[in-house]
Amino acid sequence: MASGDPRVTAVMITHNRRDEVLRSLGKLAEIPEKPRIILVDNASTDGTCQAVARQFPEVKALCSATNLGAAARNWGVREAQTPYVALCDDDTWWQPGCLAQAADLLDAYPRVGVLTARLLNGPEEIEDTICQTLAASPLPARGPLPGKPLLGFLAGASVVRRTAFLEAGGFDPRFFIGGEEQLLAIELAVRGWTLCYVPQLVVHHHPSPRRDSKRRNLHVVRNRLWVTWLRRPVMRAVGDTLSALRWTLRDWSAARGVLGALAGLPWILRERRVVPAELERQLCLLDG
Repeated sequence: MASGDPRVTAVMITHNRRDEVLRSLGKLAEIPEKPRIILVDNASTDGTCQAVARQFPEVKALCSATNLGAAARNWGVREAQTPYVALCDDDTWWQPGCLAQAADLLDAYPRVGVLTARLLNGPEEIEDTICQTLAASPLPARGPLPGKPLLGFLAGASVVRRTAFLEAGGFDPRFFIGGEEQLLAIELAVRGWTLCYVPQLVVHHHPSPRRDSKRRNLHVVRNRLWVTWLRRPVMRAVGDTLSALRWTLRDWSAARGVLGALAGLPWILRERRVVPAELERQLCLLDG
């Protein structure tokens, strides 16, 4: 595929969602930027790789022998040769013109590492409720920015600066899927990169019916605890742990998440590094 905008590659991950990924690839192939597309397949058993090879021979398909979860994006970003990478899930695609706009903004703001788009759900294009939270970010802007400053992002609806992503280490494979963005967002901020919400950028999301919500919730609870134990001061870690324990009284998947978090304590203690004081103050603003 000839690239209409040589600055951006789209990286999509998938697992056993052949129909969804074919639809999303079709949508991406139609946008005027015509980005190079890299698909990382997480050990699908439904013939995804074969179907993509037949219908989209121009797409570079990386077929993993194991399910890497969110860390599959790391492989795709490493393979990309463009300065910017649009992250996609197999049920999301970018609105025409938005990747060029994102590249223009990243060109103009060299210390911005991530731009997160507005997410529109389903055929009705209903704005996801997370967008209100992003738009209301209380973080102070230090200098001109293309949007609201953040300390988090949406992995399936963001454009990343490739050098910043790789410098920060990408997604930790131990986090798998579910709240995997938070640690990477902190690692980017520690290194001086800024993350922004830019609602003029739009991603369409048609949620797949093939979702294991209970397993994802387990990972969200576990990953939140891992982040706070890895990077937050002791009292914050204690408070977040107590909150998670209270949650377990109402939700069995939360109890399993806490147990999963405890299993990670040996490597957590080895790798714990509390964030700088200024970054902790910003995280506290978001906690509030």
